[in-house]
Amino acid sequence: MSDDVERARPESVWDYPRPPIVVPSRERVAVELDGEIVADTRESLRVLETSHPPVYYLPGEAIAPGLLQPVPGTTWCEFKGSASYFDVLCPSGRVVPRAAWHYPEPTAGYEALVGHVAFYPGRMDRCTAGW
Repeated sequence: MSDDVERARPESVWDYPRPPIVVPSRERVAVELDGEIVADTRESLRVLETSHPPVYYLPGEAIAPGLLQPVPGTTWCEFKGSASYFDVLCPSGRVVPRAAWHYPEPTAGYEALVGHVAFYPGRMDRCTAGW
């Protein structure tokens, strides 16, 4: 895991490394769904990989209880290993299928991701990250 760096200049995804790195972030990251904030933290992890936008992984305790329902199936990342998925259960009762994922047993070098969850921003109403 690399050190947290405040970004004073714009970042380019072409400057991110391959293989990806995990960087702690103190930015406020919030996820909204059906008009409610369902996750909120200043202790996320950013995964930075060449040509990919940063992915924010939020600690489990930052996510509203009962929001995530594990679903069957996994995918494989050549760097991080096997990802498992969640349906996101909205406070309103709506279910957003496979809208979040995590790495319960990531490969060596990505152990910091254990206990953290990422959301697909396009499946949420709003996802923000900033100081």
